[in-house]
Amino acid sequence: MSKPKSSSVEHRSDGSQPWLHQKGRVIQEFGTVKQFPVALSMDTRLYSCQRLNQVLADTRILHDLYKKYHWLMRGATFYQLHLLLDKHAGEQLELIDTVAERVQTLGGVAIGDPRHVAEITTVPRPPDGVEEVPAMLSRLLEAHELILSECHDAAARTQEMGDDGTNDILVSDVVRTNELQAWFVAEHLVDTPLVHA
Repeated sequence: MSKPKSSSVEHRSDGSQPWLHQKGRVIQEFGTVKQFPVALSMDTRLYSCQRLNQVLADTRILHDLYKKYHWLMRGATFYQLHLLLDKHAGEQLELIDTVAERVQTLGGVAIGDPRHVAEITTVPRPPDGVEEVPAMLSRLLEAHELILSECHDAAARTQEMGDDGTNDILVSDVVRTNELQAWFVAEHLVDTPLVHA
């Protein structure tokens, strides 16, 4: 007589059952860098990763603000701003990936958890509800300016330390994108007549 099969799932290395609920030890702490052969000192790479993670945290918040305001946009310019803010959010998302990968390239740990991002961002938290359109746009401009200020200083310092790659990303990608987006948003706050001069 054969033994009845158990209804419980067996964990076997040759089965198709996923090994769920695994826990692991932390193999690299946030705020540290591992040794990488990129011809930059440990101190330089550590400094660059700290500055990049600040830019990354603030950029992630700016991206989320763009998405929030894209959804909450109101009024006569709804369609244009709805599309513009979504376009800007997509561009910020590209920056997020670029900056995070630079941290990893330097041997660091890119900030990932949104709760950690909220702890270190310098971008002020907006109300949970809906503000008037000019206030939403002003908040975007304030976030851009915070990021730009951080980037100008970080770019100059990383250049002094010989980290050309980080300097290039900060200037060529983050600064230029934020400046252009700030221009587009700011022009929507100009009070100018539409039909008469």
